[in-house]
Amino acid sequence: MSRHHDARELKAEGLHLRYDRELVVHGIDIEIPAGKITVIVGANGSGKSTTLRGLSRLLKPSSGSVTLDGHDIHSMPAKKLAQMIGLLPQHPTAPDGITVADLVSRGRHPHHTWIRRRDHDDDAVVAAALRATSMIEFADRPVDQLSGGQRQRVWIAMALAQDPDILLLDEPTTYLDLTHQIELLDLLTELNTTYSTTVVMVLHDLNLAARYADHLLVMAAGRVAGEGMPRDVLTPGMLSAAFGLESLVIDDPATSAPLIVPIGRFHCRPHPSIQEAS
Repeated sequence: MSRHHDARELKAEGLHLRYDRELVVHGIDIEIPAGKITVIVGANGSGKSTTLRGLSRLLKPSSGSVTLDGHDIHSMPAKKLAQMIGLLPQHPTAPDGITVADLVSRGRHPHHTWIRRRDHDDDAVVAAALRATSMIEFADRPVDQLSGGQRQRVWIAMALAQDPDILLLDEPTTYLDLTHQIELLDLLTELNTTYSTTVVMVLHDLNLAARYADHLLVMAAGRVAGEGMPRDVLTPGMLSAAFGLESLVIDDPATSAPLIVPIGRFHCRPHPSIQEAS
């Protein structure tokens, strides 16, 4: 949150990921656009969170590779990688009794050496991260005394304090009400536009994904079903194939991004495109 970030080339080639004997991701090729916001979407079990874990080095490929600026991430020193890639996993856990400020300050550890310890610059970055996530007033409170939504914002603050070039987030809007979801996604957009932070996140809400993504990646059955700009990817045919969802895609009146209107069996009035399809 304190510097203009370098453009990093994060790529996966022939990436296979598995849990024990179960192959979850099947030989995918991905190139994350530097300095953009990429959103990964897909139905439950499609492999989207597994893909993010593979990109972050949490999960080692059974074959294929993930490279950062041409270097295999599994051969890079952990601290060096953490200076360039930050991760907010899906279900992080905090040590018992740790305060909000202490947890967020752990995001600064990758930038410390035996010579350079925590200093005023670190304190300023931590404070900025707490302010950005509206958690500054909770700085001295134990994390385990917070609500689910507040805890999620603390973890996001820690990821921001890490100040990486690439920020990976697995369902960062979990536990957040709609107001805080929009605030968080606006914050990530601000980081992207102000500091050129590359953002890659998994989202469940397709309409939020369509609104905030520069680049959309659709996963289905462990493979890439489609990728590109949201308007090019989120078609009724893609939504049917990847999600089993019958829908209309119209213009969002607030942003002109594609807006997905699901068609259910109830509470739907006749629409010309529905009548034509039938």
